[in-house]
Amino acid sequence: MTANATMPPAADEDVGATEAHVLEVSRSRLVGEVRVSGAKNSVLRLLAASLLTSQRVVLDNYPEGLLDAAVHVGMLKRLGKNCTITAQTLVIDAETHAPDSRLHWAGRSIRNTLLILGALVARTGAGSVPLPGGCDLGDRKYDLHELVLTKLGASVWAEGNRLFAEAPQGLTGTDIVLPLRSTGATENALIAGSLARGTTRVWNPHIRPEILDLCAFLRKMGAGITVHGQESIEITGAEQLDGVAHRVMPDNMEAMTWLIGSVITGGSVEIHDFPAHDLEVPLIFLRESGARVYRDGDTVIVRSGRPYPVEISTGPYPGINSDMQPLFAAYGACARGESRIVDLRFAGRYAYLEQFRRLGIDCRIEGDTALIVGGAAIRGAEVRALDLRAGAALALLGLVGDGTTRILDAWQIERGYDRFLAKARALNANISYQR
Repeated sequence: MTANATMPPAADEDVGATEAHVLEVSRSRLVGEVRVSGAKNSVLRLLAASLLTSQRVVLDNYPEGLLDAAVHVGMLKRLGKNCTITAQTLVIDAETHAPDSRLHWAGRSIRNTLLILGALVARTGAGSVPLPGGCDLGDRKYDLHELVLTKLGASVWAEGNRLFAEAPQGLTGTDIVLPLRSTGATENALIAGSLARGTTRVWNPHIRPEILDLCAFLRKMGAGITVHGQESIEITGAEQLDGVAHRVMPDNMEAMTWLIGSVITGGSVEIHDFPAHDLEVPLIFLRESGARVYRDGDTVIVRSGRPYPVEISTGPYPGINSDMQPLFAAYGACARGESRIVDLRFAGRYAYLEQFRRLGIDCRIEGDTALIVGGAAIRGAEVRALDLRAGAALALLGLVGDGTTRILDAWQIERGYDRFLAKARALNANISYQR
């Protein structure tokens, strides 16, 4: 099949028509140049925030190949927005009437519906969305989102498979203390607080690059936002928000994927638009673990290197994000010796290690720690992508394995990577979709 055949269809409820494909990968050495696309973990938040205004929103560096972005654009259309995509630019045209407050959606859901709910209740006084989907990473409820909206004055309740919120008199700014640092709850507080009366202060927020990108977007729309480090965020709501033109930040997860893939395959790759300033801590660990990485402006040059075992613990930015741990596990599987990964937030994410074992990798879980013993030959096998980052890690391991690796549910990868297949093949990867 051609790369174009794997792209998602029109952004509507038929998104996912290509989701039955199996990805086949065999030994390859990544060589060449690749440009990092707009970030999944930023663009989905910006799409939700676009519901806060009736005016035109323009997103440049839009990653149109993301399945989750296509689903989200389909949801915006369902709510009454007119969306067009041309040459990696998404234009959400000015409205002639306020959006519907109820999102009726029969297709695959995404976790971002929680942010859609926050935007709808902030702008219209009411909202109803399907309960969220996304990656199954263990116990990820919506209680912190409920806390945020309730603190701002909304009533929130669930009925069946839907979540409702109402604030007939609008939202009112207040102090919100998050019991733990939550990216999603911080984002919902920013979105909903931008149209709330008065000032909202969010204590113990999760500050990371995607949060700062959302802050910049909302400031351009007219909200007053001051970030006090990891301590707090102060949001001064506006009566209405204006249209905005904004460039989506580059995707740090994609950047790390191509970097790690280059090292473990013995490759040589130049990665353009690499967000090195957002990845200082992961880069330190990789350099100290054998990766030969050089920086030239916004380009990072990877000249292979020999992987050595890693010992990491995931944590809030600027540390190593939980999303990265399957990629570091793949790195450890290609090193000689034992690697240790601790993820105290999403321990359920270790489920992908069962798929690693199918490839002949010696790995196990001891308490909160994943142990990966590298050095043995990796054998091609049939595995399953349990979530998008685990799927990407399996694809990288397929590039170093003997024989062919068949990845079921490989559509998970396309949820979070823009044109993954086309970019991998341009880097000399022996990779293709099969029915």
